[in-house]
Order: sequence, then C-alpha cells, then structure tokens
Amino acid sequence: MVFRISRPIALTVVLFAAGCSFVDDSLLPVLTGGEPKSAAGPVAIAPSQAEANPNPTVSGATAVAAAQAIAPAPIMTGTPPALGTTNFITPGVTAAANTGTFVGQKVSVLRSELGALQERLKLRNQQLQQIRTTITGHSQAYHGTIAAVNARLQVGTTPGNPILINQWNQGQLQLERIGADISSMNSLANAVASDSSMSAYLLESTKAAYGLSGAIEEDHRQLAILEDETNRTVVLVDRLLNELSEDISRQTAYVGNERANLTTLSHSIKNGELLGASLANRAYLSSAPIANASPFTGSSTQNFAAGNRQPLVVIRFDRADVPYEQALYTAVNRALQSRPQSVFDVVAIAPMQGGAADVALSQSKATRNAQKVLRSLTDMGLPAARINLSAAASGQAVTNEVHIYVR
Repeated sequence: MVFRISRPIALTVVLFAAGCSFVDDSLLPVLTGGEPKSAAGPVAIAPSQAEANPNPTVSGATAVAAAQAIAPAPIMTGTPPALGTTNFITPGVTAAANTGTFVGQKVSVLRSELGALQERLKLRNQQLQQIRTTITGHSQAYHGTIAAVNARLQVGTTPGNPILINQWNQGQLQLERIGADISSMNSLANAVASDSSMSAYLLESTKAAYGLSGAIEEDHRQLAILEDETNRTVVLVDRLLNELSEDISRQTAYVGNERANLTTLSHSIKNGELLGASLANRAYLSSAPIANASPFTGSSTQNFAAGNRQPLVVIRFDRADVPYEQALYTAVNRALQSRPQSVFDVVAIAPMQGGAADVALSQSKATRNAQKVLRSLTDMGLPAARINLSAAASGQAVTNEVHIYVR
C-alpha cells in the first residue's frame, strides 16, 4: 500500500505497504520515489569540518532528538495539570473579656462562632493537602505504567500481548483512582461552600452589631477587631473555594483526555503497534450536523473528486488483513492538526465487474470494509458524529476500496 503525501514541508515519501494511498489537497505536485530530473550535472560539495572528523561524537541531547525523529510517536499521556500549592492558614481570633453588656454578649457569641469556623477551615486545609499528595502519587504511578506500555509498543511486540494487557488494566485502575481523588475534592468543595455561607453570615452579623443600642466603647473596639478577622476569614474561604474549583476543572478535563488515550492505547495493544494519542484530543467534541450531507453516488471514482475534491486516504482491500491503521491514523491526525473542525466521509467503493450477483457481492464486501474502517476511526478516538458513512459503485475500481474524504 503506497502512500502519497504532498505537503509544503514534506521532503520525502514514506512507503508503508502495497494497497493504500492517501493524498493531501496541496497544490504542490505529487512526490514519487523516482530520481529527480535535473538539467545540471552533480555538483561536488566539500565535506564540513564535522563530516571530516574521523571520530565524531553525538551529545546526549542530539541523540535523544535523533531517536525521537525516527521513532513512532508514542501515546502522549500529557503531563498532569498542576495542582494549587497554597497552604491556607487561618488568621486566628483575638481573645477579649466579656464587657457584660448586651452588645458585649453578642460579640462573645460571634467570636466563638468565628473560632469554630476557623477550626473547620484548618481541617479543610489538612484534607486538601492530603488529597493533593494522594493525587500526585496516583498520577506518577499511572504515568509510569503507561510509559512502560508505550516503550514496549515502540520497539514492537506481538498483537494482544498479555503483559501489556495486564499493564493496561493496571493503568486503567490507577486512572480511576485519580477520578476518585477528584470526587474527594468535589466533596471538600461542597463543605467549603457551606463554610463560605457561614463566613458571609458572620460578617453581616458583625456589621449589624454596630447598630445595637446599649454598647460601650470597648464593645465597638472589640467589634472592629472581630470584623477585620472575619473579613480575612471570608477572603481565605473564597481563595480556598476558587483554588479547589480550578483544580477540579483541570483534573476532570485531564482524566477525560486520558480515558480517550487509554481507548486508543488498547487498540494499539490489540494490533501490537503504536498509533498515537487519541484523535478525540484534537477533534472538537461538538461539530456541525452531518445528517443532511448528500451521499456519494455515481458510476466512477471521478464523481468523488467533483469540485477538485480528492480523497485523503484510499485503502484497497486487494488481500486479507490489509495493514492500513497506522497510515490511516497518520493521515487523519495531520488533517485534524490543520483543521480541528474537520468531518470525515468514509465511502465504500465496489467495482462494477461481472453480473448483477457479482456486483451485489462486491457491494456487500465493500460495505463491511467501510464499517471496519469506521470502527478503526472510533477506536482511535474520533467521535462517531464526525464520520459520515456511504457507499457507491465504480467502473474504474478493480477491487474493493474505501475512500476517506475530509471536509
């Protein structure tokens, strides 16, 4: 299956296997594997100083870059989002003697309630720091497991390797533990929200106490101190709640992306080869409806290129077990990098050869092949709502084909 790629930055043609080709919609001419034609003869270029060195050395950074350039792209389980680092310390409550007045008694009650609130906030802070420590440990364990699976797939392994399956199951369990940590953070956020309401009530009550009659100067002095400490407590609770909300939002999005990556990684383990990160991380989860898209019809493949529309990928099922998935992933991934909102049309092409029964049989096989490609795309993480499936017959096709168009 030969893949023809024309992009502004492409300088080489990658040959994967016979039976499949994909073409970009660039205006550059299609690159081939033949020798380039040139009117001028070869020009001798003197070797550089580095090339002339009989004992060259490669630095560690250069070696890593070279290895990354030729190695297949691993499934990147992006680094976990940073957690907040604030340690929330309560401002404390200043002790004072009860003046014996009605207002003085009211101040004593408010001071006691503020002290109880700050004690609860100390417990909330301890819970938060413990959750952060736990989620960091779970994230490190998860990334270590997935890195081991990626390393094994990168050097090549057998399809459905039971060792990798066990590691994948372990990684899924570790990711679910991170999800449980997020649930704990949600519970903590609900408790802090209740404390926020209590702190707001205490502040309003303290301000209202200034209007009570029967107070002495000492009562108002204590009220002023209590108001300042309550204000600082309100600010502390708001910051705690905001930081919790940000952590929950980031961690929830991260776990969602990792679940999509695990789905794609499972597909890679099944095939014994590395694909890459889930396509769901590149595609928008919401897209324009495609239910009203017109299906492809016609008697030749020329009809599918109407309006200069060329297929992104052409898969020829001219033999059993055509290894198309790595090339399909590469093409779709590049398309989503250029246009993340892309929608893909998967078209089953059946040759119009033989009698009516032969054509009907070919159409049935082509449809099954297209459904197989559709399952591959969804396994790679592409949302099903971004894929349109249709079928047609072609007088030019010599074998069953599946064309993938991007729009």
